[in-house]
Amino acid sequence: MTNLRDLYQDAIVDHYRKPRNFRRIEQADTEAEGHNPLCGDRFSVYLQIQNDRIRDIAFQGAGCAISTASASMMTESLKGKTVDEANAVIRSFKALLTGCAGSRPEADSPLSIFSSVRDYPVRVKCALIAWDAVNAALKERKTLPQISQRLRQV
Repeated sequence: MTNLRDLYQDAIVDHYRKPRNFRRIEQADTEAEGHNPLCGDRFSVYLQIQNDRIRDIAFQGAGCAISTASASMMTESLKGKTVDEANAVIRSFKALLTGCAGSRPEADSPLSIFSSVRDYPVRVKCALIAWDAVNAALKERKTLPQISQRLRQV
């Protein structure tokens, strides 16, 4: 069990020290921010979506090891997915962290390393900051065409 815990910690530390997709996407289709006022973690996420598929996803910001590693692994998990697939992964990850019933990442999924975070309720928010921002960006993207269409009708 100790070796497994060490492996999980190593993965989190690796993503914290060398976050993947840590950059701004200048031509992003949508973006959103996440902030945890309790600890000061703050992230911006950027998405390029083409044909209903996440072509590119990135993030910038500053936070603790859990929030940074979670954001880094999120970008790897969602890149290339359709919007519907991404929404399913987001729901699964939230279920994993909150212990709620519902679909969860498979045991061999890299995201399963965050399962122990639910034992520390204060840290759950850290792990979810970037995920909540992506969720907001995807929802905003969905409503923008509806708003544009309504404005054209006026």
